[in-house]
Amino acid sequence: MQEEIAMSLAYIAQAADHDRIEWIGGHELQILLDGDQPAGQVTVVRSSLGAGSAAPLHVHRKEDEMFVVLKGHGTFWVGDARHEVGEGGAVFLPRDVPHAYRFDAPEVDLLTICTPSGMEGFFRGAGRRVTDPRPDGWEVTMEALAAAAVAGGQEILGPPPA
Repeated sequence: MQEEIAMSLAYIAQAADHDRIEWIGGHELQILLDGDQPAGQVTVVRSSLGAGSAAPLHVHRKEDEMFVVLKGHGTFWVGDARHEVGEGGAVFLPRDVPHAYRFDAPEVDLLTICTPSGMEGFFRGAGRRVTDPRPDGWEVTMEALAAAAVAGGQEILGPPPA
């Protein structure tokens, strides 16, 4: 019985299976796992970002969030504390803890892991699938970010700290 449950949750994906999302500044996110695959247990997103990429000060009400900096470096604000995180560094943020980040490196490769799943709705709601036709002048707007955040149970508290 235990093996049957484990097998029903197992999921294997190849690179071509990942949903690719155009994000702020023309950067790209890949949704590696979303709530549909592992029965709502986890969301995993890989982000290709650049210098100046940032998230506003915000709080998640529904999920815990983890980051692994695969390439590059940046600053994470967790509550009132500021942390410099370099390549190979990891950050765990329990739900209900205000946080923000900003990356300074010209190339950033970031893995974001959220439990339970649901954060993929935020990225899809504010971003655009790269396989869809791109409307002229399209970009991620603050209005789209705010609406997607509210829909996903996040609260935007303000800009990233200086």
